[in-house]
Amino acid sequence: MRKATPSLAEALEVARTTADVQALTPSLPSYYNTTKKNPCEMERGLLLPQFSRGRSVSKMMTQNAQTAGDAEAQTGTGSGRSTSEPPLEVSVVIPCLNEADTLANCIRKASKALGDHAIQGEIIVADNGSTDGCVEIAERMGARIVLVEPKGYGNALMGGISQARGKFILMGDADESYDFEEIPRFVEQLRRGFDLVQGCRFPSGGGRILDGAMPFLHRWLGNPLFSALARRWFHAAIHDVYCGMRAFTKTLYDRLDLRCTGMEFATEMIIKAALSRQSIAEVPITLHPDGRKSRSPHLKTFRDGWRTLRLFLICSPRWLFLIPGMALFLFAFLGYAIAMPGLKILGATFDAHTLLVASMAFLLGYQLVIFAILTKTFGIREGLLPPDPRMDLFFKFINLEKGFLGGALCVAGGLVLLLVALSEWQAKQFGPLDYAHTMRWVIPGVTLITFGFQTVFSSFMVSIIGLGRK
Repeated sequence: MRKATPSLAEALEVARTTADVQALTPSLPSYYNTTKKNPCEMERGLLLPQFSRGRSVSKMMTQNAQTAGDAEAQTGTGSGRSTSEPPLEVSVVIPCLNEADTLANCIRKASKALGDHAIQGEIIVADNGSTDGCVEIAERMGARIVLVEPKGYGNALMGGISQARGKFILMGDADESYDFEEIPRFVEQLRRGFDLVQGCRFPSGGGRILDGAMPFLHRWLGNPLFSALARRWFHAAIHDVYCGMRAFTKTLYDRLDLRCTGMEFATEMIIKAALSRQSIAEVPITLHPDGRKSRSPHLKTFRDGWRTLRLFLICSPRWLFLIPGMALFLFAFLGYAIAMPGLKILGATFDAHTLLVASMAFLLGYQLVIFAILTKTFGIREGLLPPDPRMDLFFKFINLEKGFLGGALCVAGGLVLLLVALSEWQAKQFGPLDYAHTMRWVIPGVTLITFGFQTVFSSFMVSIIGLGRK
């Protein structure tokens, strides 16, 4: 039996329906490379985000298809816009893990801010495995859902941002400590051309912290300390490095290539933006008390504080290794200058023992300098640090062959000094020696040999790590 040919009207209706579904359906979430190394998660493995492909996409398709018109009218998110309309300006990304007490209010405020100020945008809830009905709440409120399986604050945000369709991204926590009705102030700064707009809760930056909104240690020690370090070490013009409400361009996010999957995700963004000299603005905001009643905060003071400090140190080998190493070098040279001639200062005689301590300082200082080079090379290779012309210059003039040759010459020089000491011992018929005199040959000789071997093998190590730079 011959199949009936569809009428022109039916064909047009099918084509229109297909186009609508395509417009309503976000692109399928892509899988991250699970073998990619992530230096920010040393303890918990090397996984970057993967998304629950079937459930998240099907839920988003169903929710968008059923509530597109209502969501656009009520929230201003434009989830049902056609392909002929202008692209979204803002994607509000809310990471979520069992935030049923407060999630609805956060979505409501964000929707109101977008609608009241005619901002074309969307609201994305990046759910990290909630079991208290957060997904259903977000669906009911008309938000897009992205399910992120790997645990972690950074994982949730990376998952949500990867599905964002807006030119600008605004992230904020779902615990109702941030007022999403302040979104327009962030958007205004982004429209002025800033790459990153950081919220500031502290009075030093014009912000305000309500009573009971921030723990004592966070308010008076942790956050001020890390914010000061961010300004000093990375020249970041901010007063609140931990603020979870911030906005940035999607272009900046793609360029920064953020790696940290935990709470340090936010500080990594500040550090890398500052190091790459992006334009950063600060918006004063008010921090409200945590609105959740059924669960405690996700932030762990000492665990997340240590991870932040670790990230700071990895991203600033100058302060961790180079400066202490140079200080030890200075101490070592001063010790040699005093001990080699056996000077007396204020009645104290500086002899072989001083020489031994100075040699220790010299070797420790050299080791720290090598660590600084290794850390800098590793950070650039792994994308934690931006390219540095000084490192390019270093690799141009210092390579494996030169390091091997220099180390070999030091070893040879040290052996010569030991042979001189051996010849003096032989001249004494291998009897007792004047140790104050002989050790002035032995200690520098041993130090030079150790220095030479360190140079040879460190050159190999730097070359191995630097292979990724070619």
